[in-house]
Amino acid sequence: MSSPPIITTRSVLPSPKPTKPWTHHLTLDTVLKVFHRTILNPFLAWIIVLCLRAQVTPPTHPAWIGSVSYAIFITLLFVAGTINHRVAHGLPRTVDPEHEVVLITGGASGLGLLIAQLYGMRGASVAVLDVREIGENEIEEVFGEGVDVKCYQVDVGDRSQLESAKKKILKELGAPTIVINCAAARIHGQSLLELSANAFEKTIRTNLTAAFHLYQVFLPGILATENGGTLVTISSVVGQLSPAGLSDYSASKAGLSALHRTMEAELRGHEHIKTLLVETGQMSTPLFNWIRTPNHFFAPVLEPVEVAREIVAAVDSGQGGVLRLPAFAKVVNWYAVFPGAVQVVARYLSGIDTAVSSGLSSRETPSSSGGRVLRSSKQRTD
Repeated sequence: MSSPPIITTRSVLPSPKPTKPWTHHLTLDTVLKVFHRTILNPFLAWIIVLCLRAQVTPPTHPAWIGSVSYAIFITLLFVAGTINHRVAHGLPRTVDPEHEVVLITGGASGLGLLIAQLYGMRGASVAVLDVREIGENEIEEVFGEGVDVKCYQVDVGDRSQLESAKKKILKELGAPTIVINCAAARIHGQSLLELSANAFEKTIRTNLTAAFHLYQVFLPGILATENGGTLVTISSVVGQLSPAGLSDYSASKAGLSALHRTMEAELRGHEHIKTLLVETGQMSTPLFNWIRTPNHFFAPVLEPVEVAREIVAAVDSGQGGVLRLPAFAKVVNWYAVFPGAVQVVARYLSGIDTAVSSGLSSRETPSSSGGRVLRSSKQRTD
């Protein structure tokens, strides 16, 4: 009887991808989130007071005085913040995703695609506008079956195409009540002298002029609705920080934020219309995945899915306002208050003016990001 054959080949199992070290998750945002849920939480502050009361702590004891004073201080800050937001942005409007028509520009990739997917899963009617033609098979593959998502091939910088798309949307979905401007031109990463006039004009056209056309075309319909609507502008903190190598992108985002604030001022008398300005730092999307963040602790790279959730949650709350991510973006306005010498030192230490140039040498193609992308070479999302 012959012996069984000896197997000499070995199966090679794919090695798991190295996990990120725990320090990767240690950021300023993580620290502040822990603080807000612990020592900066008014509820927990009063729990400490109740615990001292249960121990029959004398009112003259330093622990009692300190705990009560701290609880009152934290509570007053919370109340002041609530009143400030209510006075600035009014009462929230009622938002029911199943009765909303959501329009998203640049919704075929990146952040726009994630927002469209979230609203599609929540039962909203979604209109995706992008320069790339998206077939029915791709819609089912990306958004799933049974969702009310329509895709329209539109160059948002072309007013006539927007007008034509509006007629189709009104016929197929109804009047949009939530308009999210998420389209953005690709980053050239060139200095002011190297950047061509044509490239600069294309960036301004996609990032700024397109938003002007979008709001002029669809805002009248929102004003005419009984329940109002929400206008969301996706901008960027680079509009205020203006890193070297992003002259066209920074100028367009600065103008976009200014356009939104002007629109907000003009709509202040319409309580049923809410405006939400979103200014983010660097996100892990094809638009920015080749740029290394200057400082991971203070300026972490945002995951698009987390940003999408924050935006959807803010819209669903029915409130307007400003959403800035990550934490440093909330205080970026104070940068202009510092003396010029302090600003120069801060820019040098942060490396903000060398991030683009150093990233050009190792720039990756969008397809290597590994995420779901219905990609367009002319128009992308932040």
